[in-house]
Amino acid sequence: MRRILILTEYDGTHFAGLQRQRPGLRTVQGELERILPEIGALPKAVAAGRTDAGVHALAMPFHFDLLSKIPTERIPEALNRLLPEDLKVITAKEVAPGFHARKEALWRAYLYRLLLRPHPSPLLRHRALWIRHSLDLAAMQEALAHLPGRHSFLGFAKEEVRAGERELYEARMEEVEGEAGRELRFYFRGQSFLRGQVRGMVGTLLEVGLGKRPPESLRLILETADRRLAGPSAPPQGLYFLEARYPEDRLSPKG
Repeated sequence: MRRILILTEYDGTHFAGLQRQRPGLRTVQGELERILPEIGALPKAVAAGRTDAGVHALAMPFHFDLLSKIPTERIPEALNRLLPEDLKVITAKEVAPGFHARKEALWRAYLYRLLLRPHPSPLLRHRALWIRHSLDLAAMQEALAHLPGRHSFLGFAKEEVRAGERELYEARMEEVEGEAGRELRFYFRGQSFLRGQVRGMVGTLLEVGLGKRPPESLRLILETADRRLAGPSAPPQGLYFLEARYPEDRLSPKG
């Protein structure tokens, strides 16, 4: 039996989230586990993280165990023939037998896209959050500087029962010329994230940009871990799971 690590790309618009849920709800994990036995794999796929309904992924890792002798390089093609159009496998590799896609991730990264133009884009309605008003980018940059480091991020999370302390390695934003016009993109990288944390941070940063709160208010949210002090969660369509990193020695069958 081989343990296989795959990277998946998906459009989260028509998924009820990543994790398997009650019967009748369409999820990324559910779609993947449904077809794994058809290539000789056990019907259990473990992801590096989770995404809510409407959230996308550019390279979400999953591991599963494969009983058949199908060559590793043929796994993406074999799975993609069976998967729906909004979920595809982009790479596959054999890893150490005990490798775990969630527990062994050194860090994870998320991207959030804002479309900044006077009118909405029908092409990006499920892929970026449209903002028609001008934003104070200097104030947002000042607020963003409070986030990196080790803090309790419960003040930005939702429906979270775990301990809130996490380390955020990087929090930055950049202006780019996107496919439909000017975009503001946020990039967050940390060992792990609480449920709703990224969307809570972006929603609060947007309030700073719109002049509804001062930049230093983020410091108070981190100190108190009080969700009532933060802004509303940004909508899901602008959020993407970007990537995860693992120890190199675990990315080999002999690891």
